[in-house]
Amino acid sequence: MPWCEQCDRFYNPNSMAPDGTCMKCGAFIATPADDADADDPEAKVRAPWHFYVLLVALVIYLGFRAVQGVVWVAHKL
Repeated sequence: MPWCEQCDRFYNPNSMAPDGTCMKCGAFIATPADDADADDPEAKVRAPWHFYVLLVALVIYLGFRAVQGVVWVAHKL
């Protein structure tokens, strides 16, 4: 966590100066992140497995509700 002791302020890695210094006082906070591997498809972060479980459950639930809706409309006609 980039923290400036002089300013008593927390910085996100995206809100720091590109050279890793504090935007307010110029003190060195942390080594900047290396964005050289940002275009590498292997370096991309994947969604957690439970997100996919949630998506599958959502598709099953919405499919079931769609079938119920079609049956309800069929009975009303």
